[in-house]
Amino acid sequence: MEHIFPDFDKMVSRKEKEQRLGQRSKVIWFTGLSGSGKTTLATALERYLFNHGFLSQILDGDNIRSGINNNLGFSTEDRIENIRRIAEISKLLVNSGLICICAFVSPTEETRKIVRDIIGKDDFLEVYVSTPIEICESRDIKGLYQKARAGLIKDFTGISAPFEIPQNAILSIDTSNKSIEDCLTIMLDKLLSEISDQR
Repeated sequence: MEHIFPDFDKMVSRKEKEQRLGQRSKVIWFTGLSGSGKTTLATALERYLFNHGFLSQILDGDNIRSGINNNLGFSTEDRIENIRRIAEISKLLVNSGLICICAFVSPTEETRKIVRDIIGKDDFLEVYVSTPIEICESRDIKGLYQKARAGLIKDFTGISAPFEIPQNAILSIDTSNKSIEDCLTIMLDKLLSEISDQR
C-alpha cells in the first residue's frame, strides 16, 4: 500500500524543527554564585528572544527542584545527579529545536564538563556571571549567605565550598556595575549569531 504521507515512519529531525522555528537550538548555561544575577539575566534574555520571534525555555532551581528533581537532596552525589538530569532535559529541548536557557550555580569545572559532554560542546554556550561575592551577599533576601557563615548550611558555594572560575565561557558578565539593559546588550552581541538561523 502506498503511503499517503511521505516519511511518516521517520521522526522529524532537529534540523527540520529549527527551520520551522527559524532559529538554531542551543543551550545557554549561566553559571555563577548564588545572587550573582543568573536568573535575572536568563529572564531578560528569554523575554527579548520571545519578543523577537525566538522560542526558548528557562530551566532554573525553581522549576527543576520543585519538579523532576524534587527527590534529590544536597549531598555531593545528589548535586551531581541534579546537574546530570538538567543536562539530559536540556539536550531533549535542543533536539526539539528550542533554545534552552539554564541558570545554575554549577560551581566546578567537573560539573560543567558533565553538562558539556552530555549536550555536546557545539551546542553548549557557557556564560559566567562574575559578580563579586560581597555584592551577591548584599542581594541575599533569603539569608542563605548569613546562614552559611553561621555554619547552618553545609558546603555553601563561595563560603564553605569553592567556586571554580569557568575556563570555557563564551562570555563573562559582572552585574554589579551594569544595568539589565547593558547586560542584555552584551549578551545579544555575543549570542545572537549563535542562535540565528543563517543557513
